[in-house]
Amino acid sequence: GLGQTKAQGELIPQGGSSSFMSTRSYMSPEHLQGTHYSVQLDIWSTGLSLVEMSIGQYPIPLPDGKELEVIFGHPIVDGAKGETHSISPWPRPPGCPVSGHGLDSHPTMAIYELLDYIVNEPPPKLLTGVFTQEFQEFVNKCLIKNLAEWADLKMLMNHTFIKRTEVEEVDFAGWLLMVTFNLE
Repeated sequence: GLGQTKAQGELIPQGGSSSFMSTRSYMSPEHLQGTHYSVQLDIWSTGLSLVEMSIGQYPIPLPDGKELEVIFGHPIVDGAKGETHSISPWPRPPGCPVSGHGLDSHPTMAIYELLDYIVNEPPPKLLTGVFTQEFQEFVNKCLIKNLAEWADLKMLMNHTFIKRTEVEEVDFAGWLLMVTFNLE
């Protein structure tokens, strides 16, 4: 998986493995509950990593509205409701208060709290109005918890977000220079 691709020096067999071989905080809820490992479980890790790269921090639990304002530099409006978020729109575990005192200022969860959160709480979602609908849909398909509704690799590779990015020309080097200089 994304967390680890080798077990005891050997590549994972195509049929999968029954052991925990990934970084736990990126494991799918199904894998945490003992589902036999398969490449399909890596789709969750991909979705979680995309959310993390999009907001600049590990997304469980997602930052509250004030933290999102700091990240994106403006109030975050939920396009579906047209409301500005001043408190967290996502459930937080007990003992993990809404903060608003800067990035990632909520208390760190113990590993068992984090794993329980991954299994029992809704997956992270990207807010409307900040990211394209295509990207949000792609990420949402990666973070589905119900096994019967899982997207497979073929479907994801044919998703509009992937097809559009295959033909879109992006000046990644220029973007990286712009971001680097803006951070200094």
